[in-house]
Amino acid sequence: MTLPLSYAQQRLWFLHRLEGPSPTYNLPALLHLTGPLDRGALLEAFGDMVRRHEILRTVYRRSPQGPVQVVLDPDQALARILAAVRESEEDVAALRAAAGYCFDLADEPPLRISLSRTGPDRHTLLMLFHHIGLDGWSLGPFARDLAKAYRARRAGRTPDLEELEIQYADYALWQQELLGAEQDPQSISGQQLAYWTQQLAGIPQELALPYDRPRPAGALGAGRTVEIDIDADTHLALSKLADDQGASLTMAAIALIATLFTRLGAGSDIPLGTVVSGRCDEGLDDLVGFFVNTLALRVDTSGDPGFARLLSLVRETCLAGYDRQDLPFDRVVRALKPARVPGRQPVFQTMVSLQSQDATGFELDGLHIEAEELRPDIAQFDLSVVFREKLDREGTPLGLGGFVEYSTDLFDRATMQRLTAQLADLARAVCAAPQLPISQLDPARTAHDEHPVPARRWILG
Repeated sequence: MTLPLSYAQQRLWFLHRLEGPSPTYNLPALLHLTGPLDRGALLEAFGDMVRRHEILRTVYRRSPQGPVQVVLDPDQALARILAAVRESEEDVAALRAAAGYCFDLADEPPLRISLSRTGPDRHTLLMLFHHIGLDGWSLGPFARDLAKAYRARRAGRTPDLEELEIQYADYALWQQELLGAEQDPQSISGQQLAYWTQQLAGIPQELALPYDRPRPAGALGAGRTVEIDIDADTHLALSKLADDQGASLTMAAIALIATLFTRLGAGSDIPLGTVVSGRCDEGLDDLVGFFVNTLALRVDTSGDPGFARLLSLVRETCLAGYDRQDLPFDRVVRALKPARVPGRQPVFQTMVSLQSQDATGFELDGLHIEAEELRPDIAQFDLSVVFREKLDREGTPLGLGGFVEYSTDLFDRATMQRLTAQLADLARAVCAAPQLPISQLDPARTAHDEHPVPARRWILG
């Protein structure tokens, strides 16, 4: 069976064809399992997953009509997916390295399982996904289905998984019908394209961030990360400030980065990227697939507003964007026709996102599971700022963690360490004085400090 790709998949397929197989869009989940693992039951459970979710056994090939999805027979797909499972012990370092595997999307399903014994009653499981078949949200329903299937197989039963009403390919077909033609001003595509082209007209091609070196002539690739550490009191205060403005913590994070960039000399017209789940219907919530879309948000810090006022403006910008999130971002880029520079992402070069703590929640009967985060040494953007919200069982804020992923072609590690320290200082300052014009904020003095500390220099060089 051959079916069209969704718009999000088309972009990844195009990049795959242009750049060749690459780990850039890999999504690894590395789990350390302690306890009596029923290896056979787990492998059967993966078989159940492959049969349940067609997207996990789909390959992507060229046709005279363009790229198409080809859904493989479950057994044929499962043989490829489990090809890396080992009977003997294997060093954990080898499994970490396996996260850099390069999928051939024309012949391989977007899932690869590696499982190895690493000691008595200890195993390490690597589930390596390619984004063309799965996004971060999908890890939730995938984990729930896998846990239920493993529990049943361990008990010698076929899992009682409720049949899915639709598959991802149905969504791809429905998406094309829903959006309509961009040339039709009455279609969803036409209306949303008109909004985005007006909203982003004249946007800065590149922010004047103090890079450590000029942009190289070729494409960017290598990346590293530095940690974000914002204390619990500031996390709580920032959440309350967002609530007071009717905003989300994601909106507060976007406003915080825009404020930081303005104070670093990037001007007052700040384009930032963010992601939305793309699941515009409740019927898609339990479906595994690639739904996310990218939005370009233009934050205006002109007039030197207080942070509370800026947050209110960011809220309006975000809500307007969320209402028009269906149009694929690459269609927006194509309409804007930005100047193309090798190694520079068009429209914006900094991505901002907020993740909740332990969103996946993998559980398997009788096993203690420790997840190990794998961050490939790759940078998709100049900067990607990923906030992670730490909460206790009652939902009380315990601090904002996360990381800044940066291109090592452009930035030094010391520069990024200064930037994340400045970000934490600024977060405390805006919470202490949310009405104060952002140019007058004093990160050296906050509501949580009895004594001021020496101000950090607001330059990176």
